[in-house]
Amino acid sequence: MSSIHSLDLKTFITSVVGNIFDTMLSMEVIEGHPAETNHGNHIVGSVGFAGAVLGNLNLDVDEEFACQMTAAMLGMETDEIEGDEEIHDVIGELCNMICGDLKSKLCDAGLTCELSIPSITTGKEFKIESRGWDRSEQYHFRSHDHTALVAVYLKSAN
Repeated sequence: MSSIHSLDLKTFITSVVGNIFDTMLSMEVIEGHPAETNHGNHIVGSVGFAGAVLGNLNLDVDEEFACQMTAAMLGMETDEIEGDEEIHDVIGELCNMICGDLKSKLCDAGLTCELSIPSITTGKEFKIESRGWDRSEQYHFRSHDHTALVAVYLKSAN
């Protein structure tokens, strides 16, 4: 069984996020910088996992980017989005896809786990803090004028 510290999360998450944005949204994302975090109204999708490894994965995007992502995934224009439920479903599903790929990577390393259902937090000027993890990583991505933050928190269950 591998250690959570030996996993190359950066390469893996960068590849997975790039592939999912390309395949599901027809959007290109590139690595961004920590100073480009979201301010104002934003949406955070979260998926937890538990087993030989415990953890959480968050996908944080601003409200405008979430609308663009929703329209792209559903094959519509942003003004055709009927409400927050569609946006929340898409952000939750994208978070679930990223975390599902992470789960496969963890299981391949002998760190079996199960995923929770996605949860969504929305609001303005809030910060999600997660403490007590053995490893926490944040990865910033850019697509045109928007940023996405993917945060991964891991802890060995032993």
